[in-house]
Amino acid sequence: MKEQEKKEESIFEKLSSINVNDKVEKKEGLTYLSWAWAWSEVCKLYPNASYEILPTDFDETLGFMCHTKVTIEDKTLPMWLPVMDGKNKAMRKTPYKYMTKYGEKSVEAATTFDINKTIMRCLVKNLAMFGMGIYIYAGEDLPENEVEATKESKPLSKEELTPKHPNWIKAKEHLQTGGLLEDIERKYTISADNKKLLIAAK
Repeated sequence: MKEQEKKEESIFEKLSSINVNDKVEKKEGLTYLSWAWAWSEVCKLYPNASYEILPTDFDETLGFMCHTKVTIEDKTLPMWLPVMDGKNKAMRKTPYKYMTKYGEKSVEAATTFDINKTIMRCLVKNLAMFGMGIYIYAGEDLPENEVEATKESKPLSKEELTPKHPNWIKAKEHLQTGGLLEDIERKYTISADNKKLLIAAK
C-alpha cells in the first residue's frame, strides 16, 4: 500500500510541476489549456497512459454533461464538464433565452462541434486531477514550485488599466453596480487621471 501511495504522489508531483502558461488561451475570463499538448506531455512521462470518453448525458433543464476517464500507472480518475457557450451558459438541444440586468440574452442550441470541444476540455480537466496544469483551476499563474522562486526573485507587477484595456468596461460596470475602486486596484495600477474617469462613470 505504501509503495502504491508513493507512486501516486510521484505522478502528481511530476505533472503539477510542469509550467503550461505558454500553451493556454483565455476567453471570457477562463483559461484553456491545449488538450493535444497536455496529452503529449503526459505520454512522454507515462507512455502507457490511456483515456476513455464516456457517453454524454442530457437533461432538458440542465443541458449536456460530458464525461471522461484517465488512467495513469493503474490509477483511474473520472471527470465531467457541462457543454457551455461563449458566455459560459449551459447549452441544450434547442435555443433558449435568459434575462440579465442588461436585457434578454440568448443561447444557441448545442451542436456536435460544441460537444466535441467540451469532451476535449473535460479530458484536460481530467489530466489536471493527476497534476497537469492543476494550478490553473486554482486561479494561480504559475506551478507551486515556480511561484516560490518568483516570490524570492521579484514582486509581481500589475497591468495598467487604461480606457484601451479590454477590461476597462468591466471595471466601470463593477463600480456602477456598487463595487469598490480598491477591488480594481488589487489587480491593476491606475493613473490619477484614469481613476477620475472611472469614478465619473459611476
